[in-house]
Amino acid sequence: MSRAENPAEPIDIFVIGGGVNGVGIARDAAGRGLSVALAEMHDLASATSSASTKLFHGGLRYLEYYEFRLVREALIEREVLLKAMPHISWPMRFVLPHHKGLRPWWLIRLGLFLYDHLGGRKILPATKSVDLTKDPAGKALKSEYRRAFEYSDCWVQDARLVSLMARDAAERGVNVMVRTKVTRAEQVDTPAGGDRLWKIELEDENGPLQPVLARALVNAGGPWVADIIAGALGINTSEKVRLVRGSHIVTKKLYDHDRCYFFQGSDGRIIFAIPYEQDFTLIGTTDKDHQGPASSAKCTDEEADYLCRFASEYFDKPVTREDIVWTYSGVRPLYDDGASSATAATRDYVLSLRKEGAPLLSVFGGKITTHRKLAEAALHKLSPFFPQAGDDWTAGATLPGGDFPVSDAAALPARLREDYPFLSEAQALRLIRTYGTDCWKMLGHASGPEDLGQAFGAGLYEAEVRWLAENEFARRAEDIVFRRTKFGLRMSGEEIAALDEWLVAQQAR
Repeated sequence: MSRAENPAEPIDIFVIGGGVNGVGIARDAAGRGLSVALAEMHDLASATSSASTKLFHGGLRYLEYYEFRLVREALIEREVLLKAMPHISWPMRFVLPHHKGLRPWWLIRLGLFLYDHLGGRKILPATKSVDLTKDPAGKALKSEYRRAFEYSDCWVQDARLVSLMARDAAERGVNVMVRTKVTRAEQVDTPAGGDRLWKIELEDENGPLQPVLARALVNAGGPWVADIIAGALGINTSEKVRLVRGSHIVTKKLYDHDRCYFFQGSDGRIIFAIPYEQDFTLIGTTDKDHQGPASSAKCTDEEADYLCRFASEYFDKPVTREDIVWTYSGVRPLYDDGASSATAATRDYVLSLRKEGAPLLSVFGGKITTHRKLAEAALHKLSPFFPQAGDDWTAGATLPGGDFPVSDAAALPARLREDYPFLSEAQALRLIRTYGTDCWKMLGHASGPEDLGQAFGAGLYEAEVRWLAENEFARRAEDIVFRRTKFGLRMSGEEIAALDEWLVAQQAR
Protein backbone atom coordinates (compact mmCIF):
# COMPACT_ATOMS: atom_id res chain seq x y z
CA MET A 1 0.00 0.00 0.00
CA SER A 2 1.41 3.38 -0.92
CA ARG A 3 1.88 6.04 1.69
CA ALA A 4 -0.93 8.19 0.31
CA GLU A 5 -3.33 5.28 0.57
CA ASN A 6 -2.49 4.41 4.18
CA PRO A 7 -4.74 6.35 6.58
CA ALA A 8 -2.45 5.47 9.50
CA GLU A 9 0.35 7.59 8.04
CA PRO A 10 -0.75 11.20 7.43
CA ILE A 11 0.95 12.96 4.56
CA ASP A 12 1.85 16.65 4.68
CA ILE A 13 -0.18 18.04 1.76
CA PHE A 14 -3.03 16.67 -0.35
CA VAL A 15 -3.72 18.53 -3.61
CA ILE A 16 -7.08 18.44 -5.41
CA GLY A 17 -6.70 19.14 -9.13
CA GLY A 18 -4.25 18.03 -11.82
CA GLY A 19 -4.05 21.27 -13.79
CA VAL A 20 -0.98 23.46 -14.07
CA ASN A 21 -1.50 25.06 -10.64
CA GLY A 22 -2.23 21.87 -8.70
CA VAL A 23 0.62 19.92 -10.26
CA GLY A 24 2.97 22.89 -9.87
CA ILE A 25 2.19 23.15 -6.15
CA ALA A 26 2.58 19.40 -5.63
CA ARG A 27 5.96 19.38 -7.42
CA ASP A 28 7.22 22.41 -5.52
CA ALA A 29 6.15 20.97 -2.15
CA ALA A 30 7.81 17.61 -2.85
CA GLY A 31 11.03 19.36 -3.79
CA ARG A 32 11.00 21.01 -0.37
CA GLY A 33 10.95 17.60 1.30
CA LEU A 34 7.22 17.38 2.08
CA SER A 35 5.12 14.27 1.52
CA VAL A 36 2.43 14.95 -1.09
CA ALA A 37 -0.43 13.26 -2.92
CA LEU A 38 -2.54 14.65 -5.77
CA ALA A 39 -5.88 13.55 -7.17
CA GLU A 40 -7.27 14.59 -10.58
CA MET A 41 -10.81 13.46 -11.40
CA HIS A 42 -10.08 13.22 -15.15
CA ASP A 43 -6.78 13.29 -17.05
CA LEU A 44 -4.01 15.74 -16.21
CA ALA A 45 -4.62 19.14 -17.85
CA SER A 46 -7.97 17.95 -19.12
CA ALA A 47 -9.69 21.33 -18.61
CA THR A 48 -8.32 24.91 -18.62
CA SER A 49 -4.64 23.89 -18.70
CA SER A 50 -4.94 22.31 -22.15
CA ALA A 51 -7.21 25.00 -23.60
CA SER A 52 -4.98 28.08 -23.40
CA THR A 53 -3.53 30.07 -26.32
CA LYS A 54 -0.30 28.23 -25.44
CA LEU A 55 1.89 31.25 -24.74
CA PHE A 56 4.34 32.24 -22.05
CA HIS A 57 3.73 35.97 -22.25
CA GLY A 58 3.62 39.05 -20.12
CA GLY A 59 0.21 40.02 -21.43
CA LEU A 60 0.73 43.21 -23.42
CA ARG A 61 -2.91 44.25 -23.15
CA TYR A 62 -2.89 43.95 -19.34
CA LEU A 63 -0.78 47.13 -19.27
CA GLU A 64 -3.96 48.95 -20.28
CA TYR A 65 -5.54 47.73 -17.03
CA TYR A 66 -2.50 48.88 -14.99
CA GLU A 67 -1.70 45.31 -13.90
CA PHE A 68 2.01 46.17 -13.77
CA ARG A 69 2.85 43.66 -11.01
CA LEU A 70 1.27 40.80 -12.93
CA VAL A 71 2.88 41.83 -16.22
CA ARG A 72 6.32 42.27 -14.67
CA GLU A 73 6.15 38.89 -12.92
CA ALA A 74 5.02 37.19 -16.13
CA LEU A 75 7.72 38.88 -18.23
CA ILE A 76 10.44 37.71 -15.84
CA GLU A 77 8.97 34.22 -15.85
CA ARG A 78 9.10 33.88 -19.65
CA GLU A 79 12.86 33.33 -19.70
CA VAL A 80 12.94 31.38 -16.42
CA LEU A 81 10.47 28.89 -17.89
CA LEU A 82 12.06 28.88 -21.35
CA LYS A 83 15.38 27.78 -19.84
CA ALA A 84 13.65 25.06 -17.78
CA MET A 85 11.87 23.50 -20.78
CA PRO A 86 13.58 24.50 -24.07
CA HIS A 87 12.04 21.45 -25.80
CA ILE A 88 8.34 22.28 -25.23
CA SER A 89 8.77 26.07 -25.19
CA TRP A 90 10.51 28.28 -27.71
CA PRO A 91 10.86 32.00 -28.53
CA MET A 92 8.29 33.45 -30.88
CA ARG A 93 8.13 36.82 -32.62
CA PHE A 94 4.80 38.64 -32.79
CA VAL A 95 3.87 41.01 -35.63
CA LEU A 96 1.46 43.77 -34.60
CA PRO A 97 0.18 45.66 -37.70
CA HIS A 98 -0.50 49.34 -37.09
CA HIS A 99 -3.39 51.16 -38.72
CA LYS A 100 -5.93 53.92 -38.21
CA GLY A 101 -8.18 53.21 -35.28
CA LEU A 102 -5.37 51.96 -33.05
CA ARG A 103 -3.59 54.07 -30.48
CA PRO A 104 -0.93 56.40 -31.95
CA TRP A 105 2.31 54.79 -33.18
CA TRP A 106 4.35 56.56 -30.50
CA LEU A 107 2.04 55.37 -27.68
CA ILE A 108 2.21 51.70 -28.76
CA ARG A 109 5.98 52.05 -29.11
CA LEU A 110 6.09 53.35 -25.52
CA GLY A 111 4.01 50.39 -24.31
CA LEU A 112 6.35 47.97 -26.08
CA PHE A 113 9.37 49.78 -24.59
CA LEU A 114 7.87 49.05 -21.15
CA TYR A 115 7.16 45.47 -22.24
CA ASP A 116 10.80 45.06 -23.28
CA HIS A 117 12.20 46.45 -20.04
CA LEU A 118 9.74 45.75 -17.18
CA GLY A 119 10.96 42.20 -16.70
CA GLY A 120 14.40 42.34 -18.29
CA ARG A 121 15.54 40.20 -21.22
CA LYS A 122 18.64 38.05 -21.68
CA ILE A 123 17.52 35.64 -24.42
CA LEU A 124 14.58 37.21 -26.25
CA PRO A 125 15.27 39.93 -28.87
CA ALA A 126 13.85 43.44 -28.47
CA THR A 127 10.99 45.13 -30.29
CA LYS A 128 11.63 46.52 -33.76
CA SER A 129 9.64 48.19 -36.54
CA VAL A 130 8.67 46.23 -39.65
CA ASP A 131 7.99 47.52 -43.17
CA LEU A 132 5.17 45.23 -44.28
CA THR A 133 5.59 46.30 -47.92
CA LYS A 134 8.97 44.53 -47.96
CA ASP A 135 8.91 42.00 -45.09
CA PRO A 136 7.53 38.47 -45.80
CA ALA A 137 5.13 38.99 -42.88
CA GLY A 138 3.23 41.49 -45.03
CA LYS A 139 2.49 39.02 -47.86
CA ALA A 140 -0.42 37.33 -46.11
CA LEU A 141 -2.02 40.63 -45.09
CA LYS A 142 -4.17 43.14 -46.92
CA SER A 143 -2.12 45.80 -48.72
CA GLU A 144 -3.51 48.58 -46.51
CA TYR A 145 -1.32 47.30 -43.66
CA ARG A 146 2.05 48.86 -44.41
CA ARG A 147 3.94 48.94 -41.13
CA ALA A 148 4.02 46.97 -37.89
CA PHE A 149 5.85 46.34 -34.67
CA GLU A 150 7.55 43.04 -33.97
CA TYR A 151 8.13 41.95 -30.35
CA SER A 152 8.98 38.79 -28.39
CA ASP A 153 7.12 36.26 -26.26
CA CYS A 154 7.29 32.45 -26.05
CA TRP A 155 5.27 29.46 -27.19
CA VAL A 156 4.58 26.55 -24.83
CA GLN A 157 2.87 23.19 -25.25
CA ASP A 158 0.53 23.72 -22.31
CA ALA A 159 -0.73 20.18 -21.63
CA ARG A 160 2.78 18.75 -21.97
CA LEU A 161 3.99 21.25 -19.39
CA VAL A 162 1.55 19.71 -16.92
CA SER A 163 2.31 16.06 -17.70
CA LEU A 164 6.07 16.68 -17.50
CA MET A 165 5.70 18.48 -14.17
CA ALA A 166 3.61 15.55 -12.92
CA ARG A 167 6.32 13.12 -14.00
CA ASP A 168 8.96 15.21 -12.24
CA ALA A 169 6.73 15.44 -9.14
CA ALA A 170 6.26 11.66 -9.11
CA GLU A 171 10.02 11.17 -9.35
CA ARG A 172 10.27 13.38 -6.24
CA GLY A 173 7.80 11.17 -4.36
CA VAL A 174 4.36 12.62 -5.14
CA ASN A 175 1.58 10.04 -5.43
CA VAL A 176 -0.16 11.25 -8.61
CA MET A 177 -3.64 9.74 -8.97
CA VAL A 178 -5.44 10.41 -12.26
CA ARG A 179 -9.11 9.67 -12.88
CA THR A 180 -9.56 9.76 -9.10
CA LYS A 181 -12.20 12.05 -7.60
CA VAL A 182 -12.28 13.56 -4.12
CA THR A 183 -15.83 12.82 -2.99
CA ARG A 184 -15.55 14.29 0.50
CA ALA A 185 -13.00 15.93 2.80
CA GLU A 186 -13.48 16.77 6.46
CA GLN A 187 -11.37 17.68 9.44
CA VAL A 188 -10.83 14.97 12.06
CA ASP A 189 -9.03 14.72 15.38
CA THR A 190 -5.79 12.77 15.51
CA PRO A 191 -5.80 9.67 17.73
CA ALA A 192 -2.97 11.17 19.82
CA GLY A 193 -4.87 14.43 20.35
CA GLY A 194 -2.47 16.60 18.34
CA ASP A 195 -3.23 18.96 15.46
CA ARG A 196 -6.32 18.24 13.42
CA LEU A 197 -6.01 16.51 10.05
CA TRP A 198 -7.92 16.39 6.79
CA LYS A 199 -9.55 13.07 6.01
CA ILE A 200 -9.98 12.82 2.24
CA GLU A 201 -12.31 10.26 0.68
CA LEU A 202 -11.54 9.16 -2.88
CA GLU A 203 -13.12 7.25 -5.70
CA ASP A 204 -11.62 6.00 -8.95
CA GLU A 205 -13.08 4.15 -11.93
CA ASN A 206 -13.27 0.95 -9.88
CA GLY A 207 -15.01 2.44 -6.84
CA PRO A 208 -14.07 3.93 -3.43
CA LEU A 209 -10.44 3.93 -2.27
CA GLN A 210 -9.10 4.00 1.27
CA PRO A 211 -9.27 7.54 2.68
CA VAL A 212 -6.10 9.61 3.03
CA LEU A 213 -5.10 11.71 6.04
CA ALA A 214 -3.26 14.99 5.38
CA ARG A 215 -2.00 17.88 7.50
CA ALA A 216 -2.98 20.44 4.86
CA LEU A 217 -5.35 20.49 1.90
CA VAL A 218 -4.86 22.48 -1.31
CA ASN A 219 -7.91 23.08 -3.48
CA ALA A 220 -6.60 23.72 -6.99
CA GLY A 221 -9.75 22.55 -8.71
CA GLY A 222 -9.61 25.25 -11.39
CA PRO A 223 -13.13 25.89 -12.73
CA TRP A 224 -14.48 23.64 -9.96
CA VAL A 225 -12.70 25.40 -7.06
CA ALA A 226 -15.91 26.93 -5.68
CA ASP A 227 -17.90 23.71 -6.24
CA ILE A 228 -15.32 21.78 -4.21
CA ILE A 229 -15.52 24.26 -1.32
CA ALA A 230 -19.30 24.10 -1.19
CA GLY A 231 -19.65 20.42 -2.13
CA ALA A 232 -16.89 18.02 -1.08
CA LEU A 233 -15.74 20.30 1.76
CA GLY A 234 -19.18 21.52 2.84
CA ILE A 235 -17.96 25.05 3.65
CA ASN A 236 -19.94 28.25 3.19
CA THR A 237 -17.88 31.05 1.63
CA SER A 238 -18.46 34.46 0.08
CA GLU A 239 -15.58 34.00 -2.36
CA LYS A 240 -16.72 33.57 -5.95
CA VAL A 241 -15.17 32.43 -9.18
CA ARG A 242 -15.95 34.03 -12.52
CA LEU A 243 -15.86 31.59 -15.42
CA VAL A 244 -14.68 33.22 -18.63
CA ARG A 245 -14.76 31.10 -21.78
CA GLY A 246 -11.90 31.25 -24.25
CA SER A 247 -12.48 29.54 -27.60
CA HIS A 248 -9.99 28.86 -30.40
CA ILE A 249 -10.16 27.66 -33.97
CA VAL A 250 -7.46 25.69 -35.78
CA THR A 251 -7.38 26.22 -39.55
CA LYS A 252 -5.40 24.96 -42.46
CA LYS A 253 -2.03 26.74 -42.65
CA LEU A 254 -2.71 30.37 -43.58
CA TYR A 255 0.86 31.62 -44.19
CA ASP A 256 4.41 30.34 -44.67
CA HIS A 257 6.59 32.01 -42.01
CA ASP A 258 7.16 31.18 -38.35
CA ARG A 259 5.95 34.41 -36.76
CA CYS A 260 2.67 35.08 -34.96
CA TYR A 261 0.25 37.92 -35.66
CA PHE A 262 -1.26 40.13 -32.97
CA PHE A 263 -4.49 41.65 -34.30
CA GLN A 264 -6.61 44.29 -32.59
CA GLY A 265 -10.25 44.56 -33.62
CA SER A 266 -12.69 47.43 -33.87
CA ASP A 267 -14.34 46.17 -30.65
CA GLY A 268 -11.10 46.72 -28.71
CA ARG A 269 -10.35 43.02 -28.31
CA ILE A 270 -7.23 41.29 -29.54
CA ILE A 271 -6.61 37.87 -31.08
CA PHE A 272 -3.52 35.94 -32.13
CA ALA A 273 -2.88 33.94 -35.31
CA ILE A 274 -0.09 31.45 -34.58
CA PRO A 275 1.77 28.78 -36.59
CA TYR A 276 0.54 25.47 -35.15
CA GLU A 277 1.78 21.88 -35.40
CA GLN A 278 3.67 22.61 -38.66
CA ASP A 279 0.64 22.35 -40.97
CA PHE A 280 -1.97 24.55 -39.25
CA THR A 281 -2.75 28.03 -37.87
CA LEU A 282 -4.21 28.59 -34.40
CA ILE A 283 -6.54 31.60 -33.98
CA GLY A 284 -7.91 32.83 -30.67
CA THR A 285 -9.15 33.63 -28.26
CA THR A 286 -12.63 34.79 -27.39
CA ASP A 287 -13.40 36.24 -23.98
CA LYS A 288 -17.00 35.63 -22.87
CA ASP A 289 -18.62 35.02 -19.50
CA HIS A 290 -19.52 31.34 -19.30
CA GLN A 291 -22.82 30.18 -17.88
CA GLY A 292 -23.47 26.59 -16.88
CA PRO A 293 -21.08 23.77 -15.96
CA ALA A 294 -17.41 24.26 -16.79
CA SER A 295 -17.42 20.90 -18.56
CA SER A 296 -19.94 22.21 -21.10
CA ALA A 297 -17.54 24.76 -22.61
CA LYS A 298 -17.26 24.51 -26.38
CA CYS A 299 -16.53 26.85 -29.26
CA THR A 300 -19.95 27.97 -30.47
CA ASP A 301 -20.78 28.72 -34.10
CA GLU A 302 -21.06 32.37 -33.09
CA GLU A 303 -17.54 32.36 -31.65
CA ALA A 304 -16.08 30.52 -34.67
CA ASP A 305 -17.71 33.08 -37.01
CA TYR A 306 -16.41 35.92 -34.84
CA LEU A 307 -12.82 34.62 -35.01
CA CYS A 308 -13.07 34.06 -38.80
CA ARG A 309 -14.48 37.56 -39.31
CA PHE A 310 -11.88 39.14 -36.99
CA ALA A 311 -8.92 37.45 -38.73
CA SER A 312 -10.37 38.30 -42.14
CA GLU A 313 -10.12 42.00 -41.30
CA TYR A 314 -6.35 41.52 -41.61
CA PHE A 315 -5.63 38.53 -43.88
CA ASP A 316 -5.77 39.20 -47.61
CA LYS A 317 -7.57 35.90 -48.18
CA PRO A 318 -10.72 35.68 -46.03
CA VAL A 319 -10.78 32.99 -43.32
CA THR A 320 -13.97 30.92 -43.56
CA ARG A 321 -15.67 28.04 -41.78
CA GLU A 322 -14.33 25.75 -44.51
CA ASP A 323 -10.77 26.48 -43.33
CA ILE A 324 -11.47 25.22 -39.78
CA VAL A 325 -10.19 21.72 -38.98
CA TRP A 326 -10.62 21.73 -35.20
CA THR A 327 -11.88 23.92 -32.38
CA TYR A 328 -11.36 23.86 -28.64
CA SER A 329 -12.64 25.84 -25.70
CA GLY A 330 -11.92 26.17 -22.00
CA VAL A 331 -12.99 28.30 -19.08
CA ARG A 332 -10.67 30.46 -17.01
CA PRO A 333 -11.59 30.36 -13.30
CA LEU A 334 -10.96 34.04 -12.54
CA TYR A 335 -11.35 35.52 -9.10
CA ASP A 336 -14.59 37.51 -9.19
CA ASP A 337 -13.42 41.07 -8.52
CA GLY A 338 -16.66 42.63 -9.72
CA ALA A 339 -15.23 43.85 -13.05
CA SER A 340 -17.85 45.02 -15.55
CA SER A 341 -16.66 42.78 -18.40
CA ALA A 342 -14.93 39.46 -18.85
CA THR A 343 -12.06 41.19 -20.65
CA ALA A 344 -11.48 43.60 -17.75
CA ALA A 345 -11.63 40.94 -14.99
CA THR A 346 -8.27 40.46 -13.27
CA ARG A 347 -5.97 37.67 -14.53
CA ASP A 348 -3.99 37.80 -11.29
CA TYR A 349 -4.24 34.90 -8.87
CA VAL A 350 -5.69 34.90 -5.37
CA LEU A 351 -4.63 32.38 -2.69
CA SER A 352 -7.23 32.05 0.06
CA LEU A 353 -5.99 30.40 3.29
CA ARG A 354 -8.32 29.14 6.02
CA LYS A 355 -6.39 28.49 9.23
CA GLU A 356 -9.15 27.01 11.40
CA GLY A 357 -7.94 23.55 12.40
CA ALA A 358 -6.00 21.93 9.58
CA PRO A 359 -5.11 24.53 6.90
CA LEU A 360 -7.02 24.77 3.63
CA LEU A 361 -5.58 26.74 0.71
CA SER A 362 -7.84 27.51 -2.26
CA VAL A 363 -6.46 28.77 -5.57
CA PHE A 364 -8.43 31.28 -7.66
CA GLY A 365 -7.33 32.48 -11.09
CA GLY A 366 -3.79 32.43 -12.42
CA LYS A 367 -2.06 32.36 -15.79
CA ILE A 368 -0.04 29.53 -17.24
CA THR A 369 2.95 31.90 -17.40
CA THR A 370 2.89 32.53 -13.65
CA HIS A 371 2.16 28.98 -12.48
CA ARG A 372 5.64 28.54 -10.97
CA LYS A 373 5.44 31.80 -9.00
CA LEU A 374 1.92 30.87 -7.91
CA ALA A 375 3.25 27.56 -6.57
CA GLU A 376 6.01 29.36 -4.68
CA ALA A 377 3.49 31.79 -3.20
CA ALA A 378 1.26 28.88 -2.15
CA LEU A 379 4.14 27.19 -0.33
CA HIS A 380 5.05 30.48 1.34
CA LYS A 381 1.47 30.67 2.65
CA LEU A 382 1.72 27.12 4.01
CA SER A 383 5.28 27.41 5.34
CA PRO A 384 4.25 28.33 8.96
CA PHE A 385 2.64 24.88 9.19
CA PHE A 386 5.71 23.11 7.81
CA PRO A 387 8.84 24.68 9.34
CA GLN A 388 10.87 21.73 8.08
CA ALA A 389 10.14 22.60 4.43
CA GLY A 390 13.07 23.61 2.24
CA ASP A 391 13.61 26.87 0.38
CA ASP A 392 12.47 27.95 -3.09
CA TRP A 393 14.10 25.67 -5.69
CA THR A 394 12.11 25.52 -8.94
CA ALA A 395 13.76 28.48 -10.73
CA GLY A 396 16.44 26.85 -12.87
CA ALA A 397 15.17 23.28 -12.32
CA THR A 398 14.64 21.68 -15.73
CA LEU A 399 11.73 19.46 -16.65
CA PRO A 400 12.34 15.92 -17.97
CA GLY A 401 13.92 16.09 -21.44
CA GLY A 402 14.75 19.77 -21.10
CA ASP A 403 18.33 19.41 -19.85
CA PHE A 404 20.02 21.40 -22.63
CA PRO A 405 20.67 25.11 -23.31
CA VAL A 406 18.08 27.12 -25.25
CA SER A 407 20.80 27.85 -27.82
CA ASP A 408 21.10 24.09 -28.62
CA ALA A 409 17.42 23.61 -29.43
CA ALA A 410 17.72 24.31 -33.16
CA ALA A 411 20.49 21.71 -33.60
CA LEU A 412 18.85 18.82 -31.72
CA PRO A 413 16.57 17.56 -34.52
CA ALA A 414 19.59 17.11 -36.81
CA ARG A 415 21.46 15.22 -34.08
CA LEU A 416 18.45 12.97 -33.60
CA ARG A 417 18.38 12.21 -37.35
CA GLU A 418 22.08 11.35 -37.28
CA ASP A 419 21.33 8.61 -34.74
CA TYR A 420 17.96 7.63 -36.27
CA PRO A 421 18.28 8.24 -40.05
CA PHE A 422 14.85 6.72 -40.75
CA LEU A 423 13.18 9.80 -39.22
CA SER A 424 12.09 12.61 -41.55
CA GLU A 425 12.95 16.22 -40.72
CA ALA A 426 9.35 16.83 -39.65
CA GLN A 427 9.30 13.73 -37.44
CA ALA A 428 12.58 14.66 -35.76
CA LEU A 429 11.38 18.21 -35.10
CA ARG A 430 8.12 16.98 -33.60
CA LEU A 431 9.87 14.45 -31.38
CA ILE A 432 12.41 16.97 -30.05
CA ARG A 433 9.65 19.49 -29.39
CA THR A 434 7.72 16.84 -27.50
CA TYR A 435 10.35 14.82 -25.62
CA GLY A 436 13.66 16.73 -25.87
CA THR A 437 16.62 14.60 -24.83
CA ASP A 438 14.24 11.82 -23.76
CA CYS A 439 13.86 10.99 -27.48
CA TRP A 440 16.96 8.82 -27.25
CA LYS A 441 15.52 6.88 -24.28
CA MET A 442 12.17 6.40 -26.02
CA LEU A 443 13.57 5.32 -29.40
CA GLY A 444 16.24 3.10 -27.83
CA HIS A 445 18.02 0.84 -30.34
CA ALA A 446 15.45 1.26 -33.10
CA SER A 447 16.97 1.16 -36.58
CA GLY A 448 13.71 1.59 -38.48
CA PRO A 449 9.96 2.10 -38.02
CA GLU A 450 9.52 -1.68 -37.77
CA ASP A 451 11.38 -1.57 -34.45
CA LEU A 452 8.87 0.90 -32.94
CA GLY A 453 6.05 -1.64 -32.63
CA GLN A 454 2.46 -1.37 -33.78
CA ALA A 455 1.55 1.59 -36.00
CA PHE A 456 -1.61 3.43 -34.96
CA GLY A 457 -1.72 5.92 -37.84
CA ALA A 458 -0.31 9.33 -38.78
CA GLY A 459 3.15 8.31 -37.55
CA LEU A 460 2.20 7.26 -34.01
CA TYR A 461 3.87 4.01 -32.95
CA GLU A 462 3.64 1.67 -30.00
CA ALA A 463 7.00 2.80 -28.56
CA GLU A 464 5.68 6.35 -28.09
CA VAL A 465 2.34 5.17 -26.72
CA ARG A 466 4.06 2.93 -24.18
CA TRP A 467 6.39 5.77 -23.15
CA LEU A 468 3.42 8.06 -22.48
CA ALA A 469 1.51 5.40 -20.57
CA GLU A 470 4.49 4.40 -18.44
CA ASN A 471 5.98 7.85 -17.82
CA GLU A 472 3.26 10.48 -18.24
CA PHE A 473 0.08 8.95 -16.75
CA ALA A 474 -1.73 8.54 -20.10
CA ARG A 475 -4.58 6.04 -19.82
CA ARG A 476 -6.88 6.61 -22.78
CA ALA A 477 -6.46 7.56 -26.45
CA GLU A 478 -7.72 11.11 -25.90
CA ASP A 479 -4.97 11.66 -23.31
CA ILE A 480 -2.39 10.86 -25.99
CA VAL A 481 -3.78 12.30 -29.23
CA PHE A 482 -5.18 15.58 -27.88
CA ARG A 483 -3.02 16.43 -24.83
CA ARG A 484 0.40 14.62 -24.72
CA THR A 485 0.53 15.07 -28.52
CA LYS A 486 -1.71 16.55 -31.22
CA PHE A 487 -1.99 13.42 -33.38
CA GLY A 488 -5.74 13.91 -33.13
CA LEU A 489 -5.42 16.55 -35.88
CA ARG A 490 -4.21 13.89 -38.30
CA MET A 491 -5.68 10.56 -37.15
CA SER A 492 -9.11 9.31 -38.20
CA GLY A 493 -11.86 8.53 -35.71
CA GLU A 494 -11.39 4.83 -36.42
CA GLU A 495 -7.67 5.03 -35.73
CA ILE A 496 -8.25 6.84 -32.42
CA ALA A 497 -10.87 4.26 -31.40
CA ALA A 498 -8.46 1.41 -32.21
CA LEU A 499 -5.76 3.05 -30.10
CA ASP A 500 -8.20 3.37 -27.21
CA GLU A 501 -9.14 -0.30 -27.43
CA TRP A 502 -5.46 -1.25 -27.44
CA LEU A 503 -4.77 0.88 -24.34
CA VAL A 504 -7.72 -0.57 -22.43
CA ALA A 505 -6.63 -4.09 -23.31
CA GLN A 506 -3.09 -3.39 -22.15
CA GLN A 507 -4.32 -2.09 -18.77
CA ALA A 508 -6.53 -5.16 -18.31
CA ARG A 509 -3.55 -7.51 -18.54
